Amino acid sequence: MDTRAGTSERLLVRESLRSMPAGGRILIGGLGVGFSLAEAVASPVPAEIVVVEIEAALIDWHRDSLAHFSEHALDDARVRIVNDDIVRWLGTTGELFDAICLDVDNGPEWTVFQDNAALYGDDGLELLRERLTDGGVLAAWSAAAAPAYAARLAALIGPVTTHRVEVPRGEPDVVYLARRTRR
Repeated sequence: MDTRAGTSERLLVRESLRSMPAGGRILIGGLGVGFSLAEAVASPVPAEIVVVEIEAALIDWHRDSLAHFSEHALDDARVRIVNDDIVRWLGTTGELFDAICLDVDNGPEWTVFQDNAALYGDDGLELLRERLTDGGVLAAWSAAAAPAYAARLAALIGPVTTHRVEVPRGEPDVVYLARRTRR
C-alpha cells in the first residue's frame, strides 16, 4: 500500500464510474489505503459501493487511523464492507455489478495471495464476467504492463482501454478497463 497520492487507484474507479448508469452498483476488490473507495464515495453515480477486503485489521484501521485516506468513506450509507477473500466471495455470491474494480494485488503477474492468481486467468475472468451486468466494466490495477492479461481481457470480457500512469520510480502503473459485451 502506497500513501503518496493514489493517482492510479483513483483513476481505476473514476474511469469505471464514467461508464456506469446513475444508481448503479460498484464492487471494489481491496480496500488498501482507501483511495479507490474515496473516489467512489465522492461520486453521486453509485447507489451502492461494495468493498471486499480480506484483512479485518485493515477494515478496522479505516474506522480510525486510516480514515483520513479514505476521507471517512466507511461512514457513507452507500458503502457495504465485506470481510472475505475476493476469489471465494465472488464464487459464492450471485450479485451483479455495473463496475468491478480490482486492486487486490500488484497486478495480474504479481499477486499478493497465491489464490488471487485465479482472478487473472480464464476461469477467474469468466467468473468476473458473470458478476458484471451487460455493458458493465471490469477495471484492474497493475504495477506494470501485462500485455497477455490485456489480450485475455479482450477475448473473455470485451474491448479493452489501457491507461498508463507515470510514477516517480519504475514502470508506470497501468489501469485496464474491459467492457462486457454479449457473446
